[in-house]
Amino acid sequence: MAAEIINLRMARKQKARADKERAADANRAAHGRTKAEKTLTRALKDQADKRLDQGRLEGKPDAGEKNDG
Repeated sequence: MAAEIINLRMARKQKARADKERAADANRAAHGRTKAEKTLTRALKDQADKRLDQGRLEGKPDAGEKNDG
């Protein structure tokens, strides 16, 4: 049996529209928030970063650094 014949130009345009809609949804989620919501998100991120940095050991070389020994 033969497969369904499609117009590639129309398929490309449909895919581009779907991609643009996905990007628009992401932008709506990121930019369509109140100032209070943005402040809360920023505060939670800062708090998480601070907790992560508290566990960092000082005086120990990073993984990228090499000891000359």
